[in-house]
Amino acid sequence: MLSTAIIGFDRALRTLTGLATSARPVPGHELPQTRLTESERRVSAGLMRVNHTGEVCAQALYSAQAAVARDPSIAARFASAAREEEDHLAWTQARLAELEDRPSLLNPVWYAGSFAIGALAGLIGDRVNLGFVVETERQVEEHLTTHLDRLPEDDAKSRAIVDAMRADEARHGAMAYEAGATGLPPPVPTLMRAAANVMKALAYRV
Repeated sequence: MLSTAIIGFDRALRTLTGLATSARPVPGHELPQTRLTESERRVSAGLMRVNHTGEVCAQALYSAQAAVARDPSIAARFASAAREEEDHLAWTQARLAELEDRPSLLNPVWYAGSFAIGALAGLIGDRVNLGFVVETERQVEEHLTTHLDRLPEDDAKSRAIVDAMRADEARHGAMAYEAGATGLPPPVPTLMRAAANVMKALAYRV
């Protein structure tokens, strides 16, 4: 339990202090930097800030779910997914810097709330824990698809990052489903979507 707590604290610290690192190259790193209008830059930065906040939440969720999972193999799956999600965190952070913008000021709030939700889902049971991942990743995949529609056509760098993230999220959801996820009762996905919409609206601006 002590080692789990230390790992969790280290993950939270790296997530919230901007020290996340990527094991994979940033998608689109080889693409030329295109000149965006100020309006386009604001749109790209706002969407990338939302995606960065989503990855902050993912770190908290996976960290909490791994900590309370009963089955060690499921905990290992969560830990592996969290490491890939850290790539996303580093990618979006790097793109925000390129766009001369910043992460959401409310990220500590999002992290704490997501950690609590992840722990609650995990304490109910491993199958519900996995079901929560399936639904989370399904909704994330949907919103990343809408971001590809909203990003400026000339912002190839942001589009490459979002596209790679979307592929990873689909794979994480499939992994959880194959591991034995159970469906969530109807009110839960609706509440999850409502909470995500609040987060996205605030993170886009703040």
